[in-house]
Amino acid sequence: MSALTTIGLPVALGIIMFGLGLSLTVADFARVLKQPKAVLIALVCQLIVLPAICFGLVLAFQLPPVLAVGMMMLAASPGGTTANLYSHLFRGDIALNISLTAVNSVIAVITLPLITNFAIWYFEPFDDQLGMQWAKVIEVFAIVLLPVAAGMLVRRLWPRFADRMDKPVRIVSVIVLVIVIAGAVASNWALLVDNFARLALITIAFCLISLAIGYFVPRWLNVGRRQAIASSFEIGIHNATLAIVIAQSVLGSVELSLPAAVYGVLMFFLAFGFGFLIRERAGSDPDAAVAAEPEASARS
Repeated sequence: MSALTTIGLPVALGIIMFGLGLSLTVADFARVLKQPKAVLIALVCQLIVLPAICFGLVLAFQLPPVLAVGMMMLAASPGGTTANLYSHLFRGDIALNISLTAVNSVIAVITLPLITNFAIWYFEPFDDQLGMQWAKVIEVFAIVLLPVAAGMLVRRLWPRFADRMDKPVRIVSVIVLVIVIAGAVASNWALLVDNFARLALITIAFCLISLAIGYFVPRWLNVGRRQAIASSFEIGIHNATLAIVIAQSVLGSVELSLPAAVYGVLMFFLAFGFGFLIRERAGSDPDAAVAAEPEASARS
């Protein structure tokens, strides 16, 4: 495994998580208490419903054990930071996105190892029964939560500096991430091509199901349209980068990261198309007027 993968990916993810922390405050977590229904529904969908659906898809598609565990790890990953951008483009409740991202980043430290351990136990992909031992759980904690906490601390101590650095850090994180992933893809191109056809259909199905559940379940339970849009992107845009880092750096398996790699490419196009679909629905939606509520009220 190249240094680009073993060192570059965790560093790239660390920069992304630090940048996320620069945009978060304690108020983002406190805001959860102001709209508990939307948050609770989204969390139940993301933490319970989607892993169960993914497990069913894996069995239905009869994936090999390693790829099956990779899909389950992807399902257990929290929403990606790109969800905020999509929510902004399609008039979702960005404040809810920020709150969900913050809460999910914390909860994933526990749920991701639990779901991954279950998948490893059930599918038995490794001859040596490599699992997410406590040392690896701590490693996941360090990769996910510490950079976020550091970014939040910087924002609290030097808010103006955090505001100035927010955009540059985001740009740098994207550049570093693209370079590292491009290098990882290039070095494992044959493996990715050999498995793309096998993984494309299940990742497309899982992405579309994730987006649909994230939107229609909250709407069915009388959650506002803007909150449902935010929920849809938060649930449908999984943090594929995190899954890739855990697979390659923590568990030491490139093949394990393939589902997340394929998903990470396809989800951006699928989420964009889905955004236009639900935007078209808004034209005849009686709640469309609600979408015009001042964005500032959501951020207060």
